[in-house]
Amino acid sequence: MKKIALFGLTAVFLSSCVSQKQYTDLENDYKSTKQELVDTKAGLQECLIEKDRNANQLASLEGQVTSLQEDKKHALTQVENLTVLTQSSSDNIKTVIDQLSEKDKYINGVRDAMTQKDSINLAIKYQLTKELAKGIQDEDITIDVEKTVVYITIADKLLFNSGSSTVSERAKEILGKVATVIETRPNMEVMVEGYTDDVPINRTSIKDNWDLSVNRATAVVRVLQNDHGVDPKRLVAAGRSEYLPLTSNDTAAGRAANRRTRIVILPKLEEFFEILEQKP
Repeated sequence: MKKIALFGLTAVFLSSCVSQKQYTDLENDYKSTKQELVDTKAGLQECLIEKDRNANQLASLEGQVTSLQEDKKHALTQVENLTVLTQSSSDNIKTVIDQLSEKDKYINGVRDAMTQKDSINLAIKYQLTKELAKGIQDEDITIDVEKTVVYITIADKLLFNSGSSTVSERAKEILGKVATVIETRPNMEVMVEGYTDDVPINRTSIKDNWDLSVNRATAVVRVLQNDHGVDPKRLVAAGRSEYLPLTSNDTAAGRAANRRTRIVILPKLEEFFEILEQKP
């Protein structure tokens, strides 16, 4: 401002004692200097604005750096935790694999036992079929193997008279052949099951079909024990009455099929359960 005032006074002073050309040159210098001052102020203002902008950017960058440093610390912590977890997981996986290996051995052991029982029962079926074929060929006797168990089903007309639980002489011959096979397998148990049709029985000594089915099963067990020497500890007598029919009781043929005795040859349950209860 002092410079501008000085130029102004000089211009007034010189205007009275300098030439017109000199005055004009001085006036142009004054205008140029004034414009330069304006431009300088404008530049200074822009610098101040840029400074504030840079200060804000610097603060933002410092905040980002701080955040990145915190993220780095957090990431390092996670990596450390993951390393520990990975080691723990690796140990757990190894333990699980070892346990699975032991369980595989256990399952294979049970499977081998089941296979062995299957093989034994198939051999029993073959032997029974061969024995029964010697002089006795009847469609009323069937032999099946299901799930390691041998089933011998005999129609009651071959074993008993109608409504009776007394074993016929022909039936004793059949049971003798069954006993021969049973005796070759001392580690097997024998369950005799009696079945009836749904026709109510009317006998003084027999209350109902439950009584009849149990009495018939017991009669067969006695023949196996007393006539053929089968160890009674291996024998089980069970009555099923009319409640598990093979077919409908609406026809005479259906009722005849439902009146039957079934001899079941099976592994001793306690031996099989011992296999299952073994710790893997």
